Amino acid sequence: MDKFFAYLNYPFVRYALIVGILVALCSSLLGVTLVLKRFSYIGDGLSHVAFGAMAVAAVLNLTNRMIIVLPVTVLCAVWLLKGSANTKIKGDAAIGMVSVSALAFGYLLLNVFSKSANISGDVCSTLFGSTSILTLTKWEVWLCIVLSVLVVSVFILFYNKIFAVTFDENFSRAAGVNADLYNMMIAVITAVIIVLAMNLVGSLLISALIIFPALSAMRLFGSFKKVTIASAVFSVAAAFCGMAVSIIAGTPVGSTIVAADALVFMVCCAVSYARKGRLL
Repeated sequence: MDKFFAYLNYPFVRYALIVGILVALCSSLLGVTLVLKRFSYIGDGLSHVAFGAMAVAAVLNLTNRMIIVLPVTVLCAVWLLKGSANTKIKGDAAIGMVSVSALAFGYLLLNVFSKSANISGDVCSTLFGSTSILTLTKWEVWLCIVLSVLVVSVFILFYNKIFAVTFDENFSRAAGVNADLYNMMIAVITAVIIVLAMNLVGSLLISALIIFPALSAMRLFGSFKKVTIASAVFSVAAAFCGMAVSIIAGTPVGSTIVAADALVFMVCCAVSYARKGRLL
């Protein structure tokens, strides 16, 4: 612990912790809704889209890659939710098609046009996360803070509507709720969180950050409100512990955080088994 507190004297470590905790909080709030709607795989698909957009930005030598990555990911999220509903390619098929295509396209671009001498290292760090979380600038930290505040505010302000759309979309439509609008809102928020989490856990591990806390909370609680609160607590705690271990032991940031989330899930399963006599 003395070593960890010593590291906190460095601004880049504090920046990393702030961003990590905020991303974990936002991911956990959204994860409950996505898991209950059986739409959690969209996180994996959008993370691959973000990887493809990141590859384009890298080839163009853009200093601020967010200019391309964020709009492309948001547009793709809107299309997956709205556009694919009006085509013959629907649901998981559309997500799978976009996911694989973006991943292949991004890797192809990096190999053909990239001027980097370490293409494999760049790709690996983008897919699985890297120490780039420790090189965040003040601008990136403030951007993460602003977007995180917006995400949490939207979730709190429209909690009842999101709750209704999550559990019974047809009934919410009959009750006069604009389900399409709130589904669109969920898709856009998902895209924003995916982009924010790229530096933290990498594009291949983002789904774990969204899914694990929600599943852990569902093992212990039965109401939407309790599951949401518990998911946020588990996610923030796992992110903090994972980053602390990573900073002290020098392990990969993204993998360590996901391992912490998996450990929390196993503990929750054990507690659930002890309480109810069943594992899942």
